[in-house]
Amino acid sequence: MVRVRFAPSPTGFLHVGGARTALFNWLYARRHGGTFVLRIEDTDAERSSWDMVTGIVEGLRWLGLDWEEGPDVGGPHAPYFQSERLDKYREGAADLVSRGLAYCCFCTAETLQQKRQAAEAAGGGWIYDRACGALPVAEVRQRLAAGTPGAVRFKVPSGKTSFPDLVHGPIAFDNANIEDFVILRSDSQPTYHLSVVVDDIDMKITHVVRGDDHISNTPKQVMLYAAFGATAPSFAHVPLILGPDKKRLSKRHGATSVMEYPRLGYLPEAMVNFLSLLGWSPGTDEELFTREDLISRFTLEGISGGNAVFNPDKLDWFNQQHILRLTDDELAGRLKPVLQERSLWSDEFEGPKGAWFRALVSLYKTRLKTLPQFAEDARPLLTDEITIDPEAVKKHLSKPGLHEALAELADTFERVEPFAAGALEQRLRAIAEARQIKPAALIHATRVAVTGRAVSPGLFEVLELAGRERVVHRIRAAEPFLLPSHPSESFNG
Repeated sequence: MVRVRFAPSPTGFLHVGGARTALFNWLYARRHGGTFVLRIEDTDAERSSWDMVTGIVEGLRWLGLDWEEGPDVGGPHAPYFQSERLDKYREGAADLVSRGLAYCCFCTAETLQQKRQAAEAAGGGWIYDRACGALPVAEVRQRLAAGTPGAVRFKVPSGKTSFPDLVHGPIAFDNANIEDFVILRSDSQPTYHLSVVVDDIDMKITHVVRGDDHISNTPKQVMLYAAFGATAPSFAHVPLILGPDKKRLSKRHGATSVMEYPRLGYLPEAMVNFLSLLGWSPGTDEELFTREDLISRFTLEGISGGNAVFNPDKLDWFNQQHILRLTDDELAGRLKPVLQERSLWSDEFEGPKGAWFRALVSLYKTRLKTLPQFAEDARPLLTDEITIDPEAVKKHLSKPGLHEALAELADTFERVEPFAAGALEQRLRAIAEARQIKPAALIHATRVAVTGRAVSPGLFEVLELAGRERVVHRIRAAEPFLLPSHPSESFNG
């Protein structure tokens, strides 16, 4: 039975890189009918906070990732907060000491720093010299009884430590380059190496899928598994995520916290699709996947050894494609909170004006890269007040003959039946032909008058949805803008 875990430290919100790691673990568990465990590694009490835990959980849930075992759902290996498992780590360290696989170290930080500086000054590197490794048992007990602060170091064996990596292949380290590392600090707090191994053994984790930056930690943990008489899990170290400049992803590249993306108007299914392809490939040129598609296709063998690049433009494309996959009703539901936040929502959109609102959503749908874009693009049809773009006025309302043509168009639109796209287009083109104006010129002028902008979806569909009263009023109210000296840039329509 496959058992994987995502074990974030609550010292910050859920980062894009962490979300990708969680996703890979979740997909692997779902593909194999296994168990996905959420474990909170909060032993760094000074930097950990409950708000951060909440932020991580919210980020995972927004992505649609769920877990069978974890802090909020319980499970057979509870507790799932490391801060509640400290006795287990101390017992593990004591066990290793009792069997001669670890020892107490009373060297102070100042002493270690002096030795390190002396070695570097002599032009060499330095690893811990096992100064406390040969202390007699009686002396160790005496120092501990006297309250002398002491850490516990793992005694690194000679030889090499190797492990098969499911992404990179066989990896080996010379133990001569690994010092006896601390597993329990002098304040009895465990280090990462001890706590993660004890927890993974206790929770029966079969596969550890994590970032490449953990490769150097793995030999130490493999040694600890062996010391505890446990079989190490299978490791798969996934590539790091880089920004477009090929440097490690950071805030300078844009949003790095997952929960910034719903605020920016991205769909969770688009983010999941995008993250899944940062370092993983299905083996084909396909790019668009549903969550179910990814579960059926995901393999650890498909993970690349090279670093992945976070391309915001590509994320926009994925979001656009997944928006297009939504039905108009589904998209309308996703847009409701966006419009409410901007005071553009009306409860009538779920009642008498429901059909009109869905038609509006359908009209603008193909243009959307993010959800807030709808609020901006469709604003002229969602509110009575519009703002005229001065550049659009200069470009499209300054041509000769438009004053009279727009006045006639307003009179015509006031009477035309039905007030529908086809009839509106026919009348506008007839007026343009009669006045020997290019139809495009009158179309552009009408668009600016009605929407205040030079760009919109198909004009005649926009006019139909705007409605007769609003269209006629705005065309007539735009008359002052035909005078180049008029200073105003807005009017109520």
